[in-house]
Amino acid sequence: MKTKNMVLAGVVAALYVALTVVLQPISYGPMQVRISEALTVLPFLNPIFIPALYIGAMLANIFGGFGAIDIFLGSALTLVAAYLTYKMPNKYLAPLPPVIVNAFGVSAYVAPLAHVPYWSTVLWIGIGEAIACYALGLPLLILLEKRGILNFNKATE
Repeated sequence: MKTKNMVLAGVVAALYVALTVVLQPISYGPMQVRISEALTVLPFLNPIFIPALYIGAMLANIFGGFGAIDIFLGSALTLVAAYLTYKMPNKYLAPLPPVIVNAFGVSAYVAPLAHVPYWSTVLWIGIGEAIACYALGLPLLILLEKRGILNFNKATE
């Protein structure tokens, strides 16, 4: 089971990077819809995805143009959001932590670096996160949960 977890984590990290980089025009900046953020619901099913998302975000942020602050702080925000997602009491709340953490946290450094107002950046990043996490991530979570895919650790905790 441990090897399966590591493989799944690696696949999710790689998928996060690939989706972010391939969709680069909409993945970075003060107005973004990072489609890869749909994967941030996965820790609700299995905590192995917490470090996977952190590593995926760290690698993806190398290509973003905001430098070390995005690589390290942005990834740390993803780590916090992933942990909070894991702790959510139900699947409908699972997408909420990435929306809130990224809207306020990422905006704190993207707004000054992009020379745009903080609150409008919070709004735009929050909308992008809501699209990724609720419109894409929640249906993904429901599908995976219904089929019993990826949630083999939740029952054993």
